[in-house]
Amino acid sequence: MTSLLDLPFDEPERPAPVVPDAPPRRRILTVSELTADVRTLLEERFIEVWVEGELSNSRVWNTGHMYFTLKDAGAQIKGVMFRSALRALRFAPQDGLRVVARGRVSVYDPKGEYQLVCEHLEPEGLGALQVAFDQLKQRLSAEGLFDPARKRALPVLPRKIGVVTSLDGAAIRDIIHVLRRRYPNAHIVIRPTRVQGEGAAPEIAAAISAIGRVPAVDVVIIARGGGSIEDLWAFNEEIVARVIARCPVPTISAVGHETDVTIADFVADLRAPTPSAAAEIVVARKDDFAARIDRLSHRVHSTMQARVHRCESRLRALEARPGFAGFRGRLAMRGRHVADVTHEIRRAMRLRMTAAERTAQSLQRTLETFDLRRRLGRVRARLVAADGRLTAASATSRHRADRQLRGAAARLEALSPLAVLGRGYAVCWNADRTAVIREASAVASGEHVRVTLAQGELECAVTGRRDTATGLPRSG
Repeated sequence: MTSLLDLPFDEPERPAPVVPDAPPRRRILTVSELTADVRTLLEERFIEVWVEGELSNSRVWNTGHMYFTLKDAGAQIKGVMFRSALRALRFAPQDGLRVVARGRVSVYDPKGEYQLVCEHLEPEGLGALQVAFDQLKQRLSAEGLFDPARKRALPVLPRKIGVVTSLDGAAIRDIIHVLRRRYPNAHIVIRPTRVQGEGAAPEIAAAISAIGRVPAVDVVIIARGGGSIEDLWAFNEEIVARVIARCPVPTISAVGHETDVTIADFVADLRAPTPSAAAEIVVARKDDFAARIDRLSHRVHSTMQARVHRCESRLRALEARPGFAGFRGRLAMRGRHVADVTHEIRRAMRLRMTAAERTAQSLQRTLETFDLRRRLGRVRARLVAADGRLTAASATSRHRADRQLRGAAARLEALSPLAVLGRGYAVCWNADRTAVIREASAVASGEHVRVTLAQGELECAVTGRRDTATGLPRSG
């Protein structure tokens, strides 16, 4: 065994002197940088968390985002749910409701507060659809849409029945089968629509509104087969409930099976457990009406027969009395007397009518002599004759005046100087055209004269004169 004495003896080594480290360099962060680092750490660590708590201070701003506080007995956390996620909720978040929220943890930089950015929210225990159902039911009930006082009675004898349902389901076949079997003369108006899925509620509301405007529709059946609460959810939408309440004719809700209950069942005027039962209800009204008519007809017939029997018995009793012996003979004599009097009255009336007709004819002939239409006809004939004579006299006077005018014109034409000039003659005037020259001695040689022809005028200079009697020229 090796002992300590066997080890070589060496002096212990002295430890190296410790050189103190240089002080670390300080990193100074701004508040924004520190907040950003904290937000990064939280978002990387808490990417998706599920948090359970009670809603409080929940409020939806005009931007469409909801801000709330999620709390329990020992702590609370601020939360925000953006508009896109809020629209997907089936229920309305309310203060005091215990919920389970899914989201990520982040920091709101302006206030330095950490918060839960909620992406999904569901009630604790109850499903979201059930909470939405209860909330809508409570709100519509407070508005009076479920009030029995506003429910309308079904028509006694509907002639035109409206049906809102899908053409692909069994509900429409069941309704048609029942109505055709028990009410063959019913007029069925079908407004097809989708009855489940996203966007089905507005289509159902539009179909109910459209079929309510069809003329002469007496009752509307809103039908769908059974299914889960998700399948029937379109009939739990507020838009469908309000359209059913505004429908101008009575409505029957036949959605799902007997155990299924929807908001449409509470708003409609009558709930039927199944679509076939809805058709049976409509037919039952018709059957009840027909049965009542049969009962009343039987009662009237029985009452009339009983009254006839009583009258016959009373008549036989009266005939059996001694005072009525020979009554039929006296009645026959009275009848003959009545016939004779009737004949005389008719003969007298015919005589009176004949005399009255002759008087009327005489008066009519007398009236015709004073008939204004005939008098006007005679006056019109005299006027036509006078007009003819006046026209003839006017034409004769016009022809006579025309002949006189033409004769005067001919004489005037014969005496016109222009006509004379037209035959080759001319008129000689002095130079200033103030006097007509009729003798050659009136002018001297060298003077100027004017000669008017049939066409135009000449200016001439006198170069010589000649005596008409001798034919010899004159001097001067």
